[in-house]
Amino acid sequence: MNWPSTFAINLCCCFLWLNSIFLDLSSAICFCIVGQFRALADQLFRNPDYHKHVRKEIFKQLKHFRKLYEGYVPMNYKGYLRKMKKSGEWGDHVTLQAAADRFQAKICLVTSFRDTCYVEIIPKDKNPTRELWLSFWSEVHYNSLYATGDVPTRKPRKKYWLF
Repeated sequence: MNWPSTFAINLCCCFLWLNSIFLDLSSAICFCIVGQFRALADQLFRNPDYHKHVRKEIFKQLKHFRKLYEGYVPMNYKGYLRKMKKSGEWGDHVTLQAAADRFQAKICLVTSFRDTCYVEIIPKDKNPTRELWLSFWSEVHYNSLYATGDVPTRKPRKKYWLF
């Protein structure tokens, strides 16, 4: 199976569907940002370098509101929390819901899944005060999506070479 082509076809189908609800994604730009927490940080703070802060806030949300999330975790909840606290651990649908709840944000997720190419994640108890746009290429990476006129300017990072 040629999965990059399948992904492109699924995204095209999804984009056509999204265009039918009056979204013009032809002017959307995405930044390739590997990792859910980096993509969320980029949307929240316009900088993926805040991923540790985002992970910490999501972890606190999961810890303090255990009853909201425990039923959706397919393992021992304490073990799940230990796992999610570690940098480098991949986020999942539970961490996305916790992010929506913690940051009072509607998360609009464009995915590579044929059946669910667009998912909205809404905060459970509050009305969203902002909207975050992410794309998710299944089991590969998350992207942060921006409209063409809303693209943040980025300074190139200094690269340090160790010899």
